[in-house]
Amino acid sequence: MSPVASPETVRRDNLSLLLRRLHQSGARSRSEIGAILGMTRSTVGELVADLGARGLVLAGDPARLGSRGRPSMVVGPNPEGAAAIAVDIAVNSLSAAVVGLGGQVLRVTRVAHSPRRLAFEETVEDVVKLIQSAQASIPAGCWTAGLGLAVPGVVRRADGLVHFAPNLGWRNVPLGRLVAERLGSELPVLTANEADVGAVAEHTWGAGIGTRHLIYITGDVGVGAGLVIDGRSLVGAAGCAGEVGHIQVNPMGVRCRCGAIGCWETEIGGPALLRRAGSAEKGYRPEAIARLVREAAWGDPVALPAVEEVGRWLGAGLGGLVNALNPQRVVLGGYLGTMWPLVEQIVQAELRVRVVAPALEVVEIRPAQLGAEAVLLGAAELALTRVLDDPTMVPSRAAEIRAS
Repeated sequence: MSPVASPETVRRDNLSLLLRRLHQSGARSRSEIGAILGMTRSTVGELVADLGARGLVLAGDPARLGSRGRPSMVVGPNPEGAAAIAVDIAVNSLSAAVVGLGGQVLRVTRVAHSPRRLAFEETVEDVVKLIQSAQASIPAGCWTAGLGLAVPGVVRRADGLVHFAPNLGWRNVPLGRLVAERLGSELPVLTANEADVGAVAEHTWGAGIGTRHLIYITGDVGVGAGLVIDGRSLVGAAGCAGEVGHIQVNPMGVRCRCGAIGCWETEIGGPALLRRAGSAEKGYRPEAIARLVREAAWGDPVALPAVEEVGRWLGAGLGGLVNALNPQRVVLGGYLGTMWPLVEQIVQAELRVRVVAPALEVVEIRPAQLGAEAVLLGAAELALTRVLDDPTMVPSRAAEIRAS
């Protein structure tokens, strides 16, 4: 026989349901909230009052619903009531943002990441400076949920250990612990793979809204995937789920940074496009990729065939993923999303000869909607989940006012 939940537990769970709904879907009238969550008007009113006292929601003008009776007050998440600091560690850049409830970016800073500072010691130093700057910009009275770090590698979420990040040249780097120690803060530091958190953001606010089975593909320097299966993020037992960039697709291909031959990222990653176009670029610069895609759109005789060849390998790799995971939607991030209009027909042709009919019938492919902010939003969600799960950890401001 299962134990009976206490009134405090029931209330906390209801607060969580309500706050999460507003966080993910935006402002709603009280009557809409009641209908969606199956709660009475008085229950919704009590919960809204509680969340409001904690500064987590804001009440707006009454919504005229076109029906008789009292108009229902509109309630939305308060971005300055609780926020998280998010950091995106990419090969060529570092980004930090303050992200409030509702997925609202309150502040963002992006700086170039010099290849000379890819060693983890220098990267941690740069990341800490960005975090400290972001902390100083958090609005007064805003409750800080924690720090979310996103990195292009295999991450052990339990303690933030980066097992392997080939495009950064990292192995067994205790990133979460190093950042926490340098900050000297008690705020939780949560670390995850950048494609995993990008998938969460696109699923919640972007091109994946309304789906339960989604694959989010990133493709700039390296290639990775974030997986949302049955509405839940799938990261695997060791955090390796989604390392699709290192699936072998071309046994006759080139050597990957991971050491293997013919990995998918050697065929569709940004450097692969530069290589196919005969570019003399050394390393990887997003501007060079963007220029090639623009030239391909104009019909350039060098750039267009290079983009089309990437499209063929994109379709080849996606065929295996769609067969294995049967998603409703594939979302293409990074430059893959930008070039999608140029390669859509090529990719679809590959899928038609590679994917079993039932899986092909239900899947659609879309470019990402959130752009560079997807990873920051998803990284912030790592920390914001704490308050979404238990809003009562945020102290009531009404109690503070009475005490003063």
